[in-house]
Amino acid sequence: MIERLLYLGIAGALGTLARYGLSGLVQRYVGSAFPWGTFVVNVVGCFLFGAIWSLSNERLALSGEAKILILTGFMGAFTTFSTLIADSSILMADSQWIQGLGNILMHSVVGIVAFFVGLAIIRVV
Repeated sequence: MIERLLYLGIAGALGTLARYGLSGLVQRYVGSAFPWGTFVVNVVGCFLFGAIWSLSNERLALSGEAKILILTGFMGAFTTFSTLIADSSILMADSQWIQGLGNILMHSVVGIVAFFVGLAIIRVV
C-alpha cells in the first residue's frame, strides 16, 4: 500500500511539474492577461486523457494500477479545473462576466471535443 501511494505521489508530482511548465510557457509566449496557459493545459489534458483511456482499453493491456497512476496521478495533477474556476472567478469579480463565463464555456466545449479527438485518433492509428 505504501509503495502504491509513493508511486501515485510521484506521478502527481510529475503531472504538477508538467502543468506548471506548460502553463507558464504558454502564458509567457502569449503575454495576455487572459489565462491562456490554463486553457491550453486543460485542452491538452483532456486530449491526453482521452488518448490514454483509449490506448489502455483498446491497445495496451494496462493494469488497473497503471491506469490509476497515469490517469489519477499524472493527469489528475496535470489538468487544472480548480485553476480554471479560480481564474474565471477572478475575471467575474473584476466585473468581466462575459470573459469569466466565456472562459468556463470555452474550456468545457473545447475540452470535450479534445477528449473525443484523442479517443478517435488512437482508434484510427
